[in-house]
Amino acid sequence: MSSPSWDYIAKLVCIGDSGTGKSSLTIRLCEGRFSPHHDVTIGVEFGSRVVAVGPPNTTIPKLKLAADSGLPEPRQKEPEIEQKHMKLSLWDTAGQETYKSVTRSYFRGASGALLVFDISRRPTFEHVTDWLNDLRQIAEPDIVVVLVGNKSDLATGDENKREVTKQEAEDWAKRNGVLEYVETSAKSGEGVEMAFGRVAERIYQNIEAGKYDLNDRRSGVKGPGAGQGANKVKLGAPPKRKNGWGGGCC
Repeated sequence: MSSPSWDYIAKLVCIGDSGTGKSSLTIRLCEGRFSPHHDVTIGVEFGSRVVAVGPPNTTIPKLKLAADSGLPEPRQKEPEIEQKHMKLSLWDTAGQETYKSVTRSYFRGASGALLVFDISRRPTFEHVTDWLNDLRQIAEPDIVVVLVGNKSDLATGDENKREVTKQEAEDWAKRNGVLEYVETSAKSGEGVEMAFGRVAERIYQNIEAGKYDLNDRRSGVKGPGAGQGANKVKLGAPPKRKNGWGGGCC
């Protein structure tokens, strides 16, 4: 029997102002491509991606000296540590004020969030505090948040359009209890895997620390149910997106 494709499923939300590239980040992670002309998200769109979490599955040779001869004993292997896999259920939310009431309703049951701004548009950075406050009023107290400065490709060359420095973004993250700050480019793919991976790894650490009830839907994390394969567990059934890829794109 083959092993399940994943061990846990976690709900992540991408939040931030409209036009910061939230949908492009989700498409880059799920489909490995950049969509320069993505329609404005109305309400919520969905995607998914399985990522590895925890220590890798490796064996470490152990070398000891024999007591009598002083020669090395045969190498012994440490017990193998099986690497875990987590399916990220990605909820890409609308950034327009018009849809904020809809967007907020999807914060419930999220275990992680990417708080996205555009490094070339300072107002989008100034609004992240409001987004974080909205999130923390509705989401679970232990939600893992990473601040993401998207469109890093616009901060290179002679036409550097950067309006927010790394230092001030990092300082904001520290002041507001956010896990860390990561710069990304949905266009080139730079930092995208890292941003989502940081959230997934911290969620896994929280699982190992027993911070979630894996049988409680509100925790935003699910593990395999009794008598079920791990890939049978679901966090709801998101509708199919209009461009064809939905909750199982990867």
